Amino acid sequence: MTLLLQLKKFNGWCLFSPVYRFTAIFSSRLVAGYRKLTGAVKVEWNNRGFSTFHALFAAFTSLYLLILSDLFKDGSQEKLVVNRSSAFSNSVLSFSTGYFLTDLAFVIWNFPALGGLEYVLHHGLSLFSIIQSLLIGQAQIYILMVLFTESTTPFVNLRWYLDTAGLKSSKLYIWNGIALFFGWLVARIFLFIFLFTHMWTHFDEVKQVVPLGFYSLLAVPSVLAVMNLFWFWKIAKGMVKTISKAKHSK
Repeated sequence: MTLLLQLKKFNGWCLFSPVYRFTAIFSSRLVAGYRKLTGAVKVEWNNRGFSTFHALFAAFTSLYLLILSDLFKDGSQEKLVVNRSSAFSNSVLSFSTGYFLTDLAFVIWNFPALGGLEYVLHHGLSLFSIIQSLLIGQAQIYILMVLFTESTTPFVNLRWYLDTAGLKSSKLYIWNGIALFFGWLVARIFLFIFLFTHMWTHFDEVKQVVPLGFYSLLAVPSVLAVMNLFWFWKIAKGMVKTISKAKHSK
């Protein structure tokens, strides 16, 4: 089991190189001005390509496991909901482990160009929670809920791409900002409210998680929720500023 887990994590790590290279080749051929970017900016540009790839994978697979599959549906299994997992859910979490390990290494290696301490904290907490859930085989329903919040990452990355390409005044930038605002509101604010509500209503089951996992369930989502609220405030300010600028420029 340990060897299998390591191999799955390695798959997530190995996919970084081809996706990173594809982003570089695609951008150099189709994005005007890419070749004029500095080396450091190109690194972040390409890294965000892999970030977007993982975000789409994480969002769709988490949605499938949480909503479309029978894994966590009431009455589908005799197991407590906090003890449920499958080969597919293990693979999803293992792949995400490989992504967060890769991205964290990139962030630290290029610190602070790719992100400050908040990114290190976010990735560190994500890694700790996912690996722990895989090892103990518990609380995967909550890990997948949090993993679904990666669905906002493509909007964040597109915003950065447009800004870097000098397209902050474009309609696409404005509409992407609005989509990011509402996407963040649903995936990182409302979803966390649902997560805490679900934990409260299933608290008898949550208490069955091993002690370290139990206290992590109380602490890690709380820290991430505070970070999400802070980032949401910044996103809201940015959206209002962008829309106001667009109105005044007409």
